[in-house]
Amino acid sequence: MAEAAHIPDEAETRARWGAFAFTDENLAKAKTIIARYPDGRQRSAVMPLLDLAQRQVGAETQTQGWLPVPVIEYVAAMLDMPYIRAYEVASFYTMYNLAPVGRYHVQVCGTTPCLLRGSDDVMAACANKGLVKGKTTPDGLFTLTEVECMGNCANAPMVQINDDNFEDLDYDRTIGILEALAAGESPKAGTQIPGRHTSEPEGGPTTLKQMVDANHDYRGEW
Repeated sequence: MAEAAHIPDEAETRARWGAFAFTDENLAKAKTIIARYPDGRQRSAVMPLLDLAQRQVGAETQTQGWLPVPVIEYVAAMLDMPYIRAYEVASFYTMYNLAPVGRYHVQVCGTTPCLLRGSDDVMAACANKGLVKGKTTPDGLFTLTEVECMGNCANAPMVQINDDNFEDLDYDRTIGILEALAAGESPKAGTQIPGRHTSEPEGGPTTLKQMVDANHDYRGEW
């Protein structure tokens, strides 16, 4: 398992984030999100508002973003809910970061399908580029976290980096992605196998081939 990332002490956190508030643009987005829910059910907006807040922190720090305590308090107050309820949500879902991360948050799946398909090679590639589980690289560029299944088993092994999934990885493909990000490039997300389309078989479709070009009705052939 990954080592716990360092969380700044409370005084440091409050000094930096105690006056957090949504930008005008994000405040408008927050109001639009809240308006989707009936009166008295505004607390249902906690997840998208936490995500919006994390993204604002990320924009201000040039990282993937995280949720300092004062930021969670701000969201909770906006929704008229106890802080602990908002914190319970933030601490349950791994999409929220409770400690600072780098510009690119590299989350490597280590669950059985990815492990059987070579996630150890993915971790080895990360180690080769100086990434350590639970740590952020000295240049602030990468944070490495080992996570459980992210639902891309048909394209194992895979990693999620910020909002993108990179699938069908091996050692060299992982190295290439990390080097591209470090160079300021935007590597292609999704499957890394040339010619493969999403989660189709690696050699291409083997059944229902006539569905490729038209909505073929197979019922008469059953």
